[in-house]
Amino acid sequence: MRERIFLVGFMCSGKTTVGRIVAQKLRWDFVDTDEEIEKREGFSIPEIFEKKGEDYFRRLELEVLKELSKRRKVVVSTGGGLGANPEAMELMKDKGLVVWLPISYEEFIKRCGKDGSRPLLKKGEEELRRLLSERNKIYSHAHLKLPPGEPEELARRILSLSQP
Repeated sequence: MRERIFLVGFMCSGKTTVGRIVAQKLRWDFVDTDEEIEKREGFSIPEIFEKKGEDYFRRLELEVLKELSKRRKVVVSTGGGLGANPEAMELMKDKGLVVWLPISYEEFIKRCGKDGSRPLLKKGEEELRRLLSERNKIYSHAHLKLPPGEPEELARRILSLSQP
């Protein structure tokens, strides 16, 4: 079995929820890259975007991922943009199992359309649909793509598919 599982997907696709369940069942550590960045920086993601810019945030994300990819027995929930970074995708595929949790635009809006803590939600519908489509092209390079489902079921599928 691989020693790292990385969950990728668009905002609100369930990466953190499913990742916590998988980590608990494996008795592994769980890390959400966004939470890790907020802890390190002492600011929320929107504050980092506002004070230091998106480019700074994206560099920091990759740095955190590189550190996490050296740990063993860890489940990592990546931010939506991190999983869509080709360099990050290649690193994750090299270091562990990469699982994509796809989400439709409609489901995304239903789950987090009113979440003011997400800087990218300030973009209009057309821009968000374009972003989802672009990111899906990179997410599609993951080892596994799971169909939508309940978090417990998705976790069970990841566990069964991640066994050698």
